[in-house]
Amino acid sequence: MRTEADMDSLRWAVAWMCVTFTRDLSPEEVFTRYGADPDQARLLDWDTASDLVSGDYDDEMVSLLRSGRIGEWAFCVEEEGGIGLGEESLAELSRGTETYSLATTDGIDVFQYWRDGECVEYFEPGMEHTRSEPLGPWWDRVETALATHEREDAGMAPAVALVLDHLGITLDDATLAGPWPSLTLTEDDAPSAPLGTTYAGEGPVPPGTVEILWDPQPSDHGA
Repeated sequence: MRTEADMDSLRWAVAWMCVTFTRDLSPEEVFTRYGADPDQARLLDWDTASDLVSGDYDDEMVSLLRSGRIGEWAFCVEEEGGIGLGEESLAELSRGTETYSLATTDGIDVFQYWRDGECVEYFEPGMEHTRSEPLGPWWDRVETALATHEREDAGMAPAVALVLDHLGITLDDATLAGPWPSLTLTEDDAPSAPLGTTYAGEGPVPPGTVEILWDPQPSDHGA
């Protein structure tokens, strides 16, 4: 288990963000499965990439995506958006492989594990009623990690650290600060779920619960 000092090296995982880890994909394949054009990506460091358009722009939500590959795993860190927690996006990302998704957006935290287009485990930490069935092993692991590093400013960093340890890779602030393929993407261009019944819960819809309409508002992302 990582120490509090280690948590300080994962500040990128505290604030509004979404990150996915997918086995055996290239950054170009990751961008394609997100619905982006990989030819639009530029190799940028963190500071330069942050200067790209992000947030609300002409009434559209624009996400900054930065992707790379470390060992067997491709990551995609998304700032100020939640494309990587959507059900359709994760189904596409995990097709023929497996994907972990962790997000903290507008006070809502979500953990998901997908394999070959199907959700294996979904929950919002601290809210046991959101757990998908059949129940998986990650709930206990994440709850323990969050309880061990119970700080107001920890966010989802302990859960991200847990997944990074499981995958055997490092994606700390120093690593992410370097140059990685980066681009922006509007949620209108991302894979979207069909119109269906709405969900009355507080957070994103657990996959398989109901069909939903992809909502561009950051506080109501479907999953």
